[in-house]
Amino acid sequence: MTDRIDALLQVKRTALNARAYRQELLASNIANADTPNYKARDIEFKSVLDGALAGRTQAGLGLAATSPRHFQGNGAGEFGGAVKYRTEFQPNVDGNTVNMDVERAAFAENSIQMEAMLTFIRNDLTTLQTAMQSTP
Repeated sequence: MTDRIDALLQVKRTALNARAYRQELLASNIANADTPNYKARDIEFKSVLDGALAGRTQAGLGLAATSPRHFQGNGAGEFGGAVKYRTEFQPNVDGNTVNMDVERAAFAENSIQMEAMLTFIRNDLTTLQTAMQSTP
């Protein structure tokens, strides 16, 4: 039974994880708006979700361990390989490519998308709960 519930929620869970990772990137861009030579980063949500659902990993390159005492690095996470630098709209003197208007708009849109995904998941769980309660 739990495998069916897991299969039902897999797409939404993966989408929510990708949205959460994008939110972290956007927050990092906003936090580094005044950092010289900082390059704004983002992911293309659709390609990341398609890749994750198809089973393609986005983890990128792993770290080479030349000694058995080295820690095994896990890279940049599940979606880390899909991170790309954002094209700059207006060059800054200090080399920073963060455009606060773009970042705020993307952050707000991603927040709304996350809230919608949480609502969909909540509705699915409510439907499952109702189905389990009405089963004799």
